[in-house]
Amino acid sequence: MITGSCHCGQVRWTFNGLPDSATACNCTVCRRYGTLWAYDHEGEAIHVTGPTRIYVTGDKSIGFHFCDTCACIAYWRALSPDKDGRRRIAVNLRLADPDAVADIAIEHFDGLEKFEDLGQDGRKVWDMWF
Repeated sequence: MITGSCHCGQVRWTFNGLPDSATACNCTVCRRYGTLWAYDHEGEAIHVTGPTRIYVTGDKSIGFHFCDTCACIAYWRALSPDKDGRRRIAVNLRLADPDAVADIAIEHFDGLEKFEDLGQDGRKVWDMWF
């Protein structure tokens, strides 16, 4: 299990297991936040706690949750469930202990122009810390 928290500790998340990869997205929001996302469904592998404020943009399909006190972006969550009734969610791996996520492969996603997966280039989360 991986855990993460905002800087002040009020917002926390857990990821049960180890994600297959961490997504680095270059969309207008993610590149500004500098996030590395790990995806699953709310209440399944991912659990979140703590008070957040929400920023909704674009097609209004997801809300970006950040701590109301220290402003760390903790996760995004789909505003509506999928067809199967499950709600997609992604946690920001930059809020985890670096050693816990260091070896997770980076998956690049072009959310700016093509909205497509660009695959992996051999880098791991550790390579993205600097």
